[in-house]
Amino acid sequence: MRQAPPPKTWFQKIEKLHPYETLLYLGMLGSGIIFLFLSLAFLSSGREYLQGLNEQMPLAFLVSTFLLVLSGYTSVKMRIHYQEENSAKLHRSLKATFVLGILFTVFQVLGWMELANKGINFTGVPSGSFLYVLSGIHVAHLLGAMTFAVILLLQLRKIEQDMVRKLVWMTNPYEKLRIRLFTVYWQFMDAVWLILFLLFVLSF
Repeated sequence: MRQAPPPKTWFQKIEKLHPYETLLYLGMLGSGIIFLFLSLAFLSSGREYLQGLNEQMPLAFLVSTFLLVLSGYTSVKMRIHYQEENSAKLHRSLKATFVLGILFTVFQVLGWMELANKGINFTGVPSGSFLYVLSGIHVAHLLGAMTFAVILLLQLRKIEQDMVRKLVWMTNPYEKLRIRLFTVYWQFMDAVWLILFLLFVLSF
């Protein structure tokens, strides 16, 4: 009876990853560590000051959270449409994800303005400063993904005019990898924000 091959070690699995996958996962690990330490610093920065203000979470942060969760759904649809080789729906899902990312960023800025109006300034107490720092670093990370989304949108717009190029692009394993890595990173940023948002909610 033929024996089953021994299970692969985690190192063997890493070796088989595409270099882009390895870079992305290492980047996500690094970002996760940064957010972890900043969150721990925020938790130990005297959050009772925020509670003492008897203020509520900025409404803009609530709206931005809903928008980012919705963008997570549209990013998942991107992978489905690519597997279906439906470039038109893929283009729409990618555009929706990008637009929702823009709106999320706008509402983050509005949230900072609400914080300032509540007397929570960037140069005030450490707990208030961390609200700006954490949300600002998250926006910066998301802007990187949105830049990549613009590149994909421009490529999709070009191939729509050429059926041969469209077929090649939609069946190219490299393009499939890029779509998958984009959605993985986007959903990672979704998860990071939901954790930060929960910390913010518990601080008010």
